[in-house]
Amino acid sequence: MQETQKLKLFINGEFIDSASGRYMPVYNPSTGEVQAEAPCCTREEVQAAVAAARAAFPAWRDTPVMKRVQVLYRFRDLLLAHYDELTELCAREHGKNWSESAGDIAKIREPVELACGTPSLMLGESLMDTSRGYDTVLYREPLGVFVGIAPFNFPGMIPMGWMAPLCIATGNTLVIKAASRTPMTSLRCAQLWQEAGLPAGVLNVVTCSRNEAELFLTHPDVRGVCFVGTTSAGRHIYEVAAAHGKRVQAQTEAKNHALVLEDADLDHAAHSIINSAFGCAGERCMALPVVVVQETVADALVEKVTALARKLRLGPAYDRNTELGPLVTAEHRRHVTDWIEKGVQEGAKLVLDGRGATVPGYENGFYLGPTIFDYVEPGMMVGDQEIFGPVLCFKRVKTFEEGVALMNRNVFANGSSIFTSSGYYSRQFARMTDGGMVGVNVGIPVPVGIFPFSGHKDSFFGDLHVLGKDGVRFFTESKAVTTHWTHPAGGAARIDTWEGSVGGSD
Repeated sequence: MQETQKLKLFINGEFIDSASGRYMPVYNPSTGEVQAEAPCCTREEVQAAVAAARAAFPAWRDTPVMKRVQVLYRFRDLLLAHYDELTELCAREHGKNWSESAGDIAKIREPVELACGTPSLMLGESLMDTSRGYDTVLYREPLGVFVGIAPFNFPGMIPMGWMAPLCIATGNTLVIKAASRTPMTSLRCAQLWQEAGLPAGVLNVVTCSRNEAELFLTHPDVRGVCFVGTTSAGRHIYEVAAAHGKRVQAQTEAKNHALVLEDADLDHAAHSIINSAFGCAGERCMALPVVVVQETVADALVEKVTALARKLRLGPAYDRNTELGPLVTAEHRRHVTDWIEKGVQEGAKLVLDGRGATVPGYENGFYLGPTIFDYVEPGMMVGDQEIFGPVLCFKRVKTFEEGVALMNRNVFANGSSIFTSSGYYSRQFARMTDGGMVGVNVGIPVPVGIFPFSGHKDSFFGDLHVLGKDGVRFFTESKAVTTHWTHPAGGAARIDTWEGSVGGSD
């Protein structure tokens, strides 16, 4: 049994021990052992992290953007140099299999590469002679201190990809509240940022409970909050932080649906569904937990998907042969198994039951096999609410129109997909679906980072999404400067009431 590591806080460029004396377990989900303990920092330590970020802001803001992005270039190189180390760290603290954990780290690199283009992304706009003799230039400027409240399910991608790169590159400073279940990847990345030359205080990482995190929402020095997590928490953060004058970007729950029409390539659809529904053990907001299928091909599709699901290899996350790793904690596994029992009680047909799955030699790991329900009817909670585990529901419909209407009744609208060989229905689906990210014969319709991660309805609270141009706008504010110069010889003309602010006036 490995020695339990006592983790530290990263504040103002230093790793420090928390004064709280309270620690939260960080499990190795593959074995069930506690591998580390994360400090539940004090309110004073939260304040110290914000103070460090606030103190670092003026100098970092005034560092030319061309020099700021040099730090990102160096961080990218360090990320690649430590790729396998970070992949294994992610696998050992979260439970994703090796390829999924590698993808988690790859999704840090992608936004970093996007943010390396910040000198172009922050370009403003200008127009000479907006009125006669008046010129206007619009600049984009950083705001100050931001806070990122990260979930457990992507310990690399979300805090160090979605939150840090654009925030830092645009000249802001950041405090990340890492998930207490999976903080080690974030803390290691903080070391790499420091090695890359990021000044002390620009990036800080803490772990704490919701009680201490509540301070971020009202702190007068915090200008904006990025959040990924449950809808109830996201709505609360949006309401409280916005009421205190802060920008909010809250990515929340999902219940993504895919519509499979009778003309679809069922073999392709089945393999895509397996990847989408059971990848990352279903612990992702872009999982595919519901398939809406036309009745004429429903039996065939359910049979194909079930056969593939039975073949998935369960195992420890860091074994490169593993296809389905464990869930993050025993508590979360109980949460998911309670949902399976709920589905049985609601009358859905349990086609494949993953409860009781074990892996020889890893009997104490938090494993749950793939689980499939068929004949899930409208109104069944198992088919409408987020479960966040390897549980797939099939809903049967007669027509395309019935399928789209059923999907759009859901309160969540992160993503949606259609599987079909019809260009007409593909186009109609893209127009009619409520999903913010849409796939055509694609099970996980997440666009690359130059586009925003654009969930809708109860899957998002805020105005500007993460990544893409939305991300740049979220971390900056515009400043319009209008200039007028008089002739050296003098002879000032009459000044209009609007003083050049009405275009076309003389």
